[in-house]
Amino acid sequence: MKRLVDIFISLIALILLSPVFLIVALKVRKNLGSPIFFLQERPGKNGKLFKMIKFRSMKDAFDAKGNPLPDDQRITPFGQKLRSTSLDEMPQLVNVLKGDMSVVGPRPMLKEFMELYSPEQARRLEVRPGMTGLAQVSGRNELDYEERFKCDVWYVDHHSLIVDFKIMLKTVLVMTKKEGINAPGHVGPSLFKGNNPQQSSDEIR
Repeated sequence: MKRLVDIFISLIALILLSPVFLIVALKVRKNLGSPIFFLQERPGKNGKLFKMIKFRSMKDAFDAKGNPLPDDQRITPFGQKLRSTSLDEMPQLVNVLKGDMSVVGPRPMLKEFMELYSPEQARRLEVRPGMTGLAQVSGRNELDYEERFKCDVWYVDHHSLIVDFKIMLKTVLVMTKKEGINAPGHVGPSLFKGNNPQQSSDEIR
């Protein structure tokens, strides 16, 4: 039933939001150039890798050695606005339709994080990752990773259609408030390093 709901919501959303999708794509092209999409391998259910799709929100900029400049030097006002409205996540509806993701579930993190998970934290991979989840409606990037993982494991143990719809409704409220977009002291989220201190990272969300 959850999969049928995912297909229905993603298909209807793609149809209804197609004009918005086109406008955002044109604005990304105008402000950041090509490519307009950011594709990155993320672990899905049971750790199976898939390519997550997002609209680009950062410009390409490198130092003299060819290393990417820090996030705060590559994020543009346009990119920050795109993130604050979560419109950069819209292409993930395609991932949902394909079955890589669900509308609701633990957010897919970097594949490098998998080897850092504790056995309890790794349980977040028992379900499909989601466009939104319990952690996203409980503080987004302002939560530390320990709190996020607790939310994810709770969802694994208690998810249902009723829980999903409640999270969807709360997601709308969170998006309108535009809170929790950045981790404290970072542009966007921070980088999970197990029990070590966290640092900034590009395009983790």
